Amino acid sequence: MEEKRRILVIGTGDTKADELLFMRERIEAVGGVAVMMDVSVLGDPPYKPEHDKHAVARAADTTIEAIIASGDENTAMTLMALGASRLARSLYDQGEIEGFIALGGSMGTDLALDVALALPLGVPKFVVSTIAYSHLVPPERIATDLMMILWAGGLYGLNSACKAVLSQASGAVVGAARAVVKPDVSRPKVGMSSLGKSCLQYMVTLKPELEKRGYEVIVFHTTGMGGRALEAIAAQKGFVAVLDFSLQELANQLTGSVVNSGTDRLENAGRQGIPQIVAPGAIDMVDFPTWQAVPSRFAERPYHAHNRLLASVTSDGATRREIARAIGEKLTTATGPTAFILPAGGIQQWDQEGEPLHEPEALAAFVKEMRLRVPENAELHEIAGHINDAAFSAKALEIFDRWVAEGIVPPGVTDRRPA
Repeated sequence: MEEKRRILVIGTGDTKADELLFMRERIEAVGGVAVMMDVSVLGDPPYKPEHDKHAVARAADTTIEAIIASGDENTAMTLMALGASRLARSLYDQGEIEGFIALGGSMGTDLALDVALALPLGVPKFVVSTIAYSHLVPPERIATDLMMILWAGGLYGLNSACKAVLSQASGAVVGAARAVVKPDVSRPKVGMSSLGKSCLQYMVTLKPELEKRGYEVIVFHTTGMGGRALEAIAAQKGFVAVLDFSLQELANQLTGSVVNSGTDRLENAGRQGIPQIVAPGAIDMVDFPTWQAVPSRFAERPYHAHNRLLASVTSDGATRREIARAIGEKLTTATGPTAFILPAGGIQQWDQEGEPLHEPEALAAFVKEMRLRVPENAELHEIAGHINDAAFSAKALEIFDRWVAEGIVPPGVTDRRPA
């Protein structure tokens, strides 16, 4: 028989015992094992959890008494979140859990998001929340493979609506723990950012070339959460190199768009010392929800509705200079090898001559400002052509191969004999 998957169940047992016990029953009904972690502060659950609130407090290098005396509920739950995150990661590292699920309102969700970030990619993470999908949750708090479901009808006690939700979530996390194929660790990973092939095309050339060299290439679609995933994996040192060639999310964040990856976009690879080659793909486009009014600062700019969810406008020269300054500032924080490729001939498919977003003056303003803003800790490589030209991909490979030859990037694994 298949080994049962052990699922860590996190919640405040003093106030949500009925719901948590129902989840335990549903997890066990579909062949899982529930490992209960209580993150209550003031009260105690009417059941004995495998990991009680005192164990959680100890993991945060404190005591429940000290947490209660810490000042307010926000401070208390922040400390409990620290303890829960450390304890959950320790349990995973020791092979005692294969997935986790948490239940909560805004307070419990705040804690659960920290736990999810503490666990690596490939560990099923499910949060049942009264604020699922809400803009209250900033991008940088969302783990790469987090799953969420709205806790409908979950304010006070069990009912048929919340049972439907809790049972689905409980079954889903057990199923995910059974079905998951964890990331391959046999080849070093290179992270790459891009948009669709109609906009940015370098990945068509670069991905197979890097794979020939023995690397696994993971391409992230930079529509907000794609860049968030790249940053999250980089923060955990999951790449040997990053080719960050689509920075539209940075432009979105800078101009106030909700279609962004958080304030730390273009920072985590550099912060971890990961070698990175950067280019300004698509920074001239700003995304926002189609169902909202066009932001006033872009009311007169060229507009395109991609679908009923996502629309774009182009930024003017002044905004592009602002974006160039922001890119330069972020590159200064890099502690590892950094190169910046500046394609003076254009940065996305539709900005070329004859295309609808061709604005040579605004592009020239960006290029001029970017030349000034690439910091001393980064190599500057300017090419006359367009980001979609063969010369751009050739320059990226030239830098990458040189870094491999110099030992900056570890060599790929090309001899993969069957196990």
